[in-house]
Amino acid sequence: MAYDEIYARWKNDPEGFWMEAAEAIDWVEKPSRALFDGNAPLYEWFADGKVNACWNAVDRHVEAGRGEQIAIIYDSPITHTKRWISYVELRNRVAQLAGALRARGVEKGDRVIIYMPMVPEALEAMLACARLGAVHSVVFGGFAAHELAVRIDDCKPKCIIAASCGIEPGRVVHYKPLLDGALEHAEHQPEFCVILQREQEVAKLEEGRDVNWHGFQYGVEPADCVPVEGNHPAYILYTSGTTGQPKGVVRPTAGHLVALNWSMKNLYNVDPGEVFWAASDVGWVVGHSYICYAPLVHGNTTIVFEGKPIGTPDAGTFWRVISEHKVRSFFTAPTAFRAIKREDPKGEFVKKYDLSGLRTLYLAGERADPDTINWARDQLKVPVVDHWWQTETGWAITGIPMGIEQKKVKIGSSGLPMPGYDVQILDEAGHPVGPDTLGAVAIKLPLPPGTLPTLWNAEDRYRKSYLEHFPGYYETGDAGMIDADGYLYIMARTDDVINVAGHRLSTGAMEEVLANHPDVAECAVIGVADDLKGQLPLGLLCLTKGVNRPESEIVRECVDLVRGEIGPVAAFKLAVVVDRLPKTRSGKILRATMVKIADGEEFKMPATIDDPAILDEIAAALKTIGFPQG
Repeated sequence: MAYDEIYARWKNDPEGFWMEAAEAIDWVEKPSRALFDGNAPLYEWFADGKVNACWNAVDRHVEAGRGEQIAIIYDSPITHTKRWISYVELRNRVAQLAGALRARGVEKGDRVIIYMPMVPEALEAMLACARLGAVHSVVFGGFAAHELAVRIDDCKPKCIIAASCGIEPGRVVHYKPLLDGALEHAEHQPEFCVILQREQEVAKLEEGRDVNWHGFQYGVEPADCVPVEGNHPAYILYTSGTTGQPKGVVRPTAGHLVALNWSMKNLYNVDPGEVFWAASDVGWVVGHSYICYAPLVHGNTTIVFEGKPIGTPDAGTFWRVISEHKVRSFFTAPTAFRAIKREDPKGEFVKKYDLSGLRTLYLAGERADPDTINWARDQLKVPVVDHWWQTETGWAITGIPMGIEQKKVKIGSSGLPMPGYDVQILDEAGHPVGPDTLGAVAIKLPLPPGTLPTLWNAEDRYRKSYLEHFPGYYETGDAGMIDADGYLYIMARTDDVINVAGHRLSTGAMEEVLANHPDVAECAVIGVADDLKGQLPLGLLCLTKGVNRPESEIVRECVDLVRGEIGPVAAFKLAVVVDRLPKTRSGKILRATMVKIADGEEFKMPATIDDPAILDEIAAALKTIGFPQG
């Protein structure tokens, strides 16, 4: 069946479509229907069904006779370690850990914070919570003590599971002192903490509170799977909020399982038994959905990779992993590819590995500029699919469904809407606009299964953040347009659409032009305050390795490029070369923070920033071209 038919089938009969998709999941009690809309605009899916996420991700494959299949490949170039964990071994490890947590009083509905690096035990901790019906909240390993404390006070965990340390290239990140610092600041105190001691650093345990990962599991009875209601929260994942208070996105269990399972074949085109790799972190939504739950629920082999795209040891590490572990579908952020391209522009490392098993590359997390997509496609000789989703949705809003039909990839577009998503472009008054018109990207309610039904203990904030601005729609916070063929183009966050003398312009469109310059490896465009025009665009350019030309020449060419492609209306005449751009640990460029620096405003250090020292470098570079003004 073709994409258009499948999308039309969902649109004509959403209830039937999702009930059929739900047949692929193991239920303790099947739901009576898919959508529960009695509390609209707050919707729930499969609410009266009974299910267990850990059973679906682990036990059912063992029961089906596939226990010897590899579930998790751990590949850590940082510690020079590789491990292969079968489904039966994973089941035994998870049941034992869940039994130990249950023996200490963790039960259905209790919250558990997980603060761990990219090791298989992080997935085991998530699955052990799911086995008991406990609600996990993974906090990115190495997050500052204050940020961890805020999350502890918000979700009030009965227990915290942490590692002694994380390992970055050239340094050890001391997790345990950060955890201790967080607990000093937090009002809420967990009943106990479980610490996985890593050989790179053995942490001091607090007597009476901290227990050793292995020691506290000794001799306990393994736990069986606890059935939970379809709308029971599987997890809470905090995403940064505009107020500085993080938003706890709630993920309901049943809808999450149904949607993720559907996406593995239909969107990512992998069959059970094949290797799927999402190069992300368990601390982000991609790690929850596509390192842990989706591949395991679908019966794939997932890769837990503890490394970086460059420097562990070189720009060929991704290609080694794909070649060695026979990866079929690979998912990462455009940022990772820009880093590799900058380090190895001619793709010398690509030639060293056999990548013939790879079918498709998927990019998400940040807009994928055409230059990066073209480079990746030329090097890997496979389709490159840019797809778009959010922490809130948990799975793709738009993409190219490679398992249904290899529709045309349009460079610059994040593809076509997946079933369940009725994507619209609205003007400021909330009216739909025609093709190729820039506006706010909104999704007609209800959102599909697997998406957030609310925020943790913050229903009013949920309504205000997502539902109030455009009644009847979910507001994504992104700006973009849809072409005549139905392809979506995400141009910027809504606040990255700048107003230059009354013209609404997308900074994303300018970045696309700048990325086409042969000497520009990566770039960002921000809108800075201007007395005459309201705002002016300012470009920050990172150059490709080995460029020996004068920076002023490259800046002049970039200005000419934007004026030539977008026109004088863009008023683009400001650009500066910087060594690197400030980013979150998941690879998103911190544009709003750079705007505040350029405008001379106070700003709060972003909790998710990869390296705070970059902000000083940006401030120094902006000073050379007269910012902040005055």
